[in-house]
Amino acid sequence: MPDGTTPAHSRPSEDATASTPRPGQTHFVADVSQTPVAVVDKVDESAPASSLWRDAWRDLRHRVLFWVSAALILAVLLVALFPGLFTSVDPRFCELRNSLGNPQSGHPFGFDRQGCDVYSRVIYGARASVSVGVLTTIGVVLLGGLMGALAGFYGRWFDTILSRITDIFFAIPLVLAAIVLGQVFSEGRTVLNVVAVLTVFGWPQVARITRGAVMSVKNNDYVTASKALGASRLSILGRHVIPNAAAPIIVVATVSLGTFIVAEATLSFLGLGLPQNVLSWGHDIATAQSSLRTNPSVLLYPSVALALTVLSFIMMGDAVRDALDPKARKR
Repeated sequence: MPDGTTPAHSRPSEDATASTPRPGQTHFVADVSQTPVAVVDKVDESAPASSLWRDAWRDLRHRVLFWVSAALILAVLLVALFPGLFTSVDPRFCELRNSLGNPQSGHPFGFDRQGCDVYSRVIYGARASVSVGVLTTIGVVLLGGLMGALAGFYGRWFDTILSRITDIFFAIPLVLAAIVLGQVFSEGRTVLNVVAVLTVFGWPQVARITRGAVMSVKNNDYVTASKALGASRLSILGRHVIPNAAAPIIVVATVSLGTFIVAEATLSFLGLGLPQNVLSWGHDIATAQSSLRTNPSVLLYPSVALALTVLSFIMMGDAVRDALDPKARKR
């Protein structure tokens, strides 16, 4: 060209220039045998299969909080199931000459105003309180889990209807509703009556947690693969969605168990919970409030037993939540 420029078609491309070695440089291409990519990317088939639950247990067993709460829960369950192993004194045997008596041999916590052994009443009172908490939690998980799972999985108008029903029950305070129904069914109250009342008004929280967990799981690849293989929607919900959405449900159920124990004690304290012939920590606390100034230990022991039981379930819920949360888990 007259102006000394190089034609566009004869100008070397940038890629060619970049690939051309400069003076003193040479290309080196490693042999395939020297690049063991297959070994680097190979999966260790001898290692045990990992899962969310396996990783959670590996994390839980190194947490002090988990073992402390597990020991407390185990102790409470043993006391509730086998109270005769811890005391041989009849909790209903009372002598007025022992009224507000000090601790003595065989009676480490002393006596209440009616002359009943406080220690034996604390031991036998665990059965009713724990039974109400466990049975109510089971009922709440079944009812709330079913409502939340159906709403989150099917969606659309079904989700709209169930969500509005949940909002209605969520707006009603649990203890207030239980007090009103306790007044209605004041005659013939039983443990099952209290469980039914707490279940009817305690399921909305579990339903909301379940709905959110199911909605986050139902669009995963394994659910899509099950649909492509022709599995029914109910089968997918029961075999794939619910098991993989169970982690937050377990956490909220563990914490709620302690909440329902407190609710039962509150109702019994107000005289609207369990009948008077059933031994309960709430009844003992209500009876001991008249002795608060003269003999506070009568009120202290059932209150401490109630507080430790609720605290153990709350600590267990915190430990399980941290272990099942992949973002919070330390790897």
